[in-house]
Amino acid sequence: MQERILTGDRITGKLHLGHYVGSLKNRVELQNSYECFVLLADVQALTTHFDHPAIVCDNLRHVAMDYLAAGIDPNRSTLFIQSMIPEIAELTVYFSMFVTVNSLRHNPTIKTEAAERGYKQLNYGFLGYPVSQAADIAICRATLIPVGEDQVPHIEQTRKIIRRFHDLYRPVFPEPQALVGDIPRLTGLDGGRKMGKSSGNAISLDSSPQQVKELIQKAVTDPERIHKNDPGHPDICPIYSYHQAFNAPQADDIYKNCTQGTIGCFECKTKLAAKINELLEPMNERREAISNYPKQIDEILISGTERARALARETMQEVREAMGIAYFAQPR
Repeated sequence: MQERILTGDRITGKLHLGHYVGSLKNRVELQNSYECFVLLADVQALTTHFDHPAIVCDNLRHVAMDYLAAGIDPNRSTLFIQSMIPEIAELTVYFSMFVTVNSLRHNPTIKTEAAERGYKQLNYGFLGYPVSQAADIAICRATLIPVGEDQVPHIEQTRKIIRRFHDLYRPVFPEPQALVGDIPRLTGLDGGRKMGKSSGNAISLDSSPQQVKELIQKAVTDPERIHKNDPGHPDICPIYSYHQAFNAPQADDIYKNCTQGTIGCFECKTKLAAKINELLEPMNERREAISNYPKQIDEILISGTERARALARETMQEVREAMGIAYFAQPR
């Protein structure tokens, strides 16, 4: 059986270069070798945006457009909307019956994000995010989950939940494996945090060439370099890390010239902006072509969601039978 991948994003805003480097680029490549399901996680977006749900609605098509513009092919990847698969919610409830609160509180990813957001009290949805994620994975019977090292605890928790289900009832799901890659995390333009749209330190994938130039020129650089000819310290400069991500062939020369003080920050940023615009140009062309047919995006999402739901129905019928609650022996 071909390995099946589940991946996706919480739709909390437009995607940016950090998303491209961290996941999108990899997904475009993986769809050539695996059966890929790409989740638009609108329900999980509400764990942090429950008080402004309209934001999630507004972002749905933006994120779908970003996927398509980046090269996700709906003929090779199934794009689907989480909230339109009620079976995911049902499976989340069943899983939550035997997941302890302590195990969720000690999940490193939950602890880290709660600290970053300054949460003193955790709401049920936020705390239960790993259970919802386990249901996403299990409902699709995914076998591989592409993640960075920081997301491995989520996958391990999913594996534990699935093993517990199998111990209680009978095997239904494959036990997913984390497909861990060397996924870089871009520092934000402000140099202090990871790139994030809500932090105002990101470059969106739909940025125009002029916007890219302006944002790069405003970005923080080596704080210890005062004059153009001063020796620089690329290892602490966000711009150099961007060269490594988007201008790898010239990164060594940039490093050498910076440390020798033979290239100034303005020139360094100009070279970087040109490379980023070179990357975004075909995306913007695809985006423009797609935007001429707005109904096409809806059709892609509806079709993908229908396919995912058909699989979810089959999975849940087996789940109910395994649990002994398929009361009338007919799929719902």
